Amino acid sequence: MTDTPCSIEAQLENSLREIDIPPRPVILDRISAEMEKDEPDFNHLAHLIAADVALSASLIKITNSPFFGFRGRVHTPREALMLLGLNVASKAIAGIAMRRAFPSSPQLERFWDASALIARLSGWLAQRVTDRRLRADDAYTFGLFRDCGIPILLSRRPCYFEVLIEANHDDSRCFTAIEDLALPTNHAIVGSLLAQSWWLTDETSVSIRLHHDLATLNATTIPPSLNSRYMIAVAQLSEYLLQQHTQRSFTQEWVKLGPSCLRLLKLNDEAVAELLTEATLILEAED
Repeated sequence: MTDTPCSIEAQLENSLREIDIPPRPVILDRISAEMEKDEPDFNHLAHLIAADVALSASLIKITNSPFFGFRGRVHTPREALMLLGLNVASKAIAGIAMRRAFPSSPQLERFWDASALIARLSGWLAQRVTDRRLRADDAYTFGLFRDCGIPILLSRRPCYFEVLIEANHDDSRCFTAIEDLALPTNHAIVGSLLAQSWWLTDETSVSIRLHHDLATLNATTIPPSLNSRYMIAVAQLSEYLLQQHTQRSFTQEWVKLGPSCLRLLKLNDEAVAELLTEATLILEAED
């Protein structure tokens, strides 16, 4: 059953007390301030980004990736900002900053790599299976941030790794319900809080909070919005395609949520098999 507004508010307040959410990067504040101006100063923002060599290189790499499909290649932060626009650029920078907010470890590197591939597939599928009713950049951002609560909990709760293993292997109970039994919160709530704190859209934040909720996928009324349901279904399908492609990191989420995702996206098993063949090209494309 979907949480009531009162229970959601209580969970959020409890999570804020218990979990130390990474602070919003200053560069996102700067971009937000420029977006509110009638004439944003792209040169000023480009200068700020260029001062951070790693951020600058990552933004240029993302802009030149096959996901966006631009014909030319950019070479400077200013060119990237002009081509992407501030809205999309801010989402890309938020994704870069999220990965940098946590200490590097082999475990987290695998997590970030998988999230990046799920995001890439999600952006592609948004154009491929939703008749473009879901924006590709919104799907891409959701794919990046969907599970961002996991590294936060891994770094804040020593017991969480065992909880995560249990939730990944349970084929009947809701993923977040298992977390709730062991913790004062779950990764969907924590991820939603980070999305709010980092000024992602309300729709993205809500979708993160509900992405393990079967009732959301099966809903016929709003809220949640149809776009939220599309985000969740597309990312879940992307994760499934990635697992099938790599034959690694299997979970039970497709068993629990897959049928509802396919019903929402109006896909059958044959269509999924075709998408898996096409997804191979997306996954193996070089940036």
